[in-house]
Amino acid sequence: MKAIRRFSVRPVLPEPLRPLSDLAHNLRWSWHPETRELFRAVDPDGWRASGGDPVRVLGAVSARRLAELSGDGGFRRRLAAAADDLRAYLTEPRWYQRAEGELPAAVAYFSPEFGITAALPQYSGGLGILAGDHLKAASDLGAPLIGVGLLYRHGYFRQGLSRDGWQQEHYPVLDPNEMPLELLRADGGTPVRVELRLPGGRLLRAHVWQARVGRVPLLLLDSHVEENAPRERDVTDRLYGGGSEHRLLQEMLLGIGGVRAVRAYCRLTGHPEPEVFHTNEGHAGFLGLERIRELGERGASFGTALEAVRAGTVFTTHTPVPAGIDRFDRALVARHFGDDGELPGVDVERVLELGTETYPGGDGGVFNMAVMGLRLAQRANGVSTLHGSVSREMFAGLWPGFDAAEVPITSVTNGVHAPTWTAGEVSALRPGTGDAGLWELRRTLRGQLVEEVRRRLYDSWRQRGASPAELGWIDGVLDPEVLTVGFARRVPSYKRLTLMLRDRERLTELLLHPTRPVQLVVAGKAHPADDGGKRLIQELVRFADDPRVRHRIVFLPDYGMAMAQRLYTGCDVWLNNPLRPLEACGTSGMKAALNGCLNLSVRDGWWDEWYEPDFGWAIPTADGGGPAGESPEDRERRDDMEAAALYELLREHVAPCFYDRGPAGTGLPERWIAMVRQTLERLGPRVPADRMVREYVERLYVPAAHAHRALDTRTAERLAGWKARVRAAWPRVAVDHVETVCESVELGGALALRVRVALGDLEPGDVEVQAVAGRVDESDSIADADAVRVPLKPSGGPEEDGSWLYEGPLTLDRTGPFGYTVRVLPAHPLLAGPAEMGLVTLPPETPEAGEAAGVLMR
Repeated sequence: MKAIRRFSVRPVLPEPLRPLSDLAHNLRWSWHPETRELFRAVDPDGWRASGGDPVRVLGAVSARRLAELSGDGGFRRRLAAAADDLRAYLTEPRWYQRAEGELPAAVAYFSPEFGITAALPQYSGGLGILAGDHLKAASDLGAPLIGVGLLYRHGYFRQGLSRDGWQQEHYPVLDPNEMPLELLRADGGTPVRVELRLPGGRLLRAHVWQARVGRVPLLLLDSHVEENAPRERDVTDRLYGGGSEHRLLQEMLLGIGGVRAVRAYCRLTGHPEPEVFHTNEGHAGFLGLERIRELGERGASFGTALEAVRAGTVFTTHTPVPAGIDRFDRALVARHFGDDGELPGVDVERVLELGTETYPGGDGGVFNMAVMGLRLAQRANGVSTLHGSVSREMFAGLWPGFDAAEVPITSVTNGVHAPTWTAGEVSALRPGTGDAGLWELRRTLRGQLVEEVRRRLYDSWRQRGASPAELGWIDGVLDPEVLTVGFARRVPSYKRLTLMLRDRERLTELLLHPTRPVQLVVAGKAHPADDGGKRLIQELVRFADDPRVRHRIVFLPDYGMAMAQRLYTGCDVWLNNPLRPLEACGTSGMKAALNGCLNLSVRDGWWDEWYEPDFGWAIPTADGGGPAGESPEDRERRDDMEAAALYELLREHVAPCFYDRGPAGTGLPERWIAMVRQTLERLGPRVPADRMVREYVERLYVPAAHAHRALDTRTAERLAGWKARVRAAWPRVAVDHVETVCESVELGGALALRVRVALGDLEPGDVEVQAVAGRVDESDSIADADAVRVPLKPSGGPEEDGSWLYEGPLTLDRTGPFGYTVRVLPAHPLLAGPAEMGLVTLPPETPEAGEAAGVLMR
């Protein structure tokens, strides 16, 4: 019999135990071992049954047990110590409070998903886990962030397998009252509600739930509001579900509704208003439009408001492929904005312009969320050094006339929250621990993983329909003394889950080697709509089901945070073999490295910049490029070559290093232990998220806050007017003549440059005339890494024809083929960089110009 309504009965804690509620509802417990141990002591069986969720433990513990704990002096002292520790954590000055300079009063961080803990399943993969780690690290550093996301009543799907290995999705109902959440309420106790106008006079209403992530509030908007029509009520039903309009409404609620939720939260709590808005991927990009609307209500024009909003906005892109970007039909977007939808009073055409793909090959019929994100943010970044370079290439069309290297997208390499992902045993390692102690630790963690794998594999086979009598073989699955390789991630095609299966006989030989065997633990979810990804999983599962090898390779369904924490700590090697350069960063290998697990990876994402032979192995890539323009034959050849390289590394390098137990009598793999030690001591300090958040603060948030403060309404209006004037005048800006006086063509000499420039209606103060010089290749292209940029100065007033003469020396400080060019750029003290407006004027392509750009030094 099915209940017609669901509700939660909350426990009434005895007075001495009241601090347990505060401890349970602050997610700091998810990275604070002492608090977790306290809740384990409340009810050990309940702790195991709940999967380590304090809220569920308190919801299920008996009144009798609570009475016992109230009278237990030892427990009360532990509780008081934990409560005092949390209080100090929340109030004491930390890095941010001690940092010098004028820091942002607050930063609003928007993301479509957040992976904080398995007890709050609002994530699907790396984007959400990164967002969760970002909030945790910000809390540890004392950075005043406000997280903003959506509350999905079904979360992301739970994964099971059919008997033949096909992925099956299940969507459990999530009750926010049973999670570490609190409804944001106004002073009278009424739930705070945000509303969005939809076409046809409909309304989309949402409540706001708050999670406490240490010092950081996380606001989650929930459309499951009784007053909503069923269609609107289901907007936040599941993560990345539904069709195009459903997805658009989710992103409107996240961006527009999210800003309104932040405003309400700050009014109610006195939290400082954000000076900086950080958009984690394009899903939340509409937040910029809401802020433009706010300023419009105060009398600002669209152009003025756009400048003010851009100044304080940071946009992070996570995808290295256009197919990974959300794109909507322009007509669909137009229908949801304007006087019959959201943002009445805002010109719909101006909105559509922000998302238009104006670059060569762009589709004029779609609205691109990443393009809008870049146009609404003065500062943007990729998530690794390589990904920054890929992003500049991918979006270069938005800045025509500039080399890709000058596109204003920087990079901040991702990090991971070390307290969350480091095993307690590793954290407890003492400096100077000897080889034997380090090896024993790794054996212990591997043994724990083996037990976990057997338990999960048994449960999986039971769900697939096997009887207990069929499953005796699981007791022999994996060996705690065998080299263990982990591979776990989402399953889009570019991550190549089945690359390891390219030559099954070679893989089988590795798994069953008589003296140097390898065992594999694999996990991952395919998107519910991705049948191609599901086929990859089925292919892997069917191989792993083979009785010949099933004790050496396993696929574990329902990959999530709880499973990941055990995999990262227990594996010896972490495998990553994406198609380079399509892995924007990839943080799973970082989490493994924190625990002394060695990386075996294609040099993509973070591994491309931090790989060293002391930390692991690099899988050679066949072509060094992505799939653009590849034929099916090329892809097959590439995958065959890279799979062969993977097998060769495992057989000839990885396994021998693990099994070589050193000089007779030691029994220890000394080279392997040395690599583990190097990974912990040298790589480990690079990967934590506190390093990442510090970089965001220093390199992006602080400049954005300063730009925000500089652009009051009047200043923003002047800047918008200046930009409009420059854009209108730019077609008449030209480089008329370039003259070179060669004082010397030897090293240490100089070229005296004289450049005649037509500025039309502009003044010299509106532009910068630059000489760009450096070594040139056979096509006379100047290598950007080698280029120097020298400002030239106007010489006197305008000529009779209205042109201006610019002069300056160009020092010849390097030998070899050397070239230069000149260019004119807009210049204004409030621009973030020379490429911001996407305007540049170069010399005409004339023989004289070509000759001037080809000076050869000897």
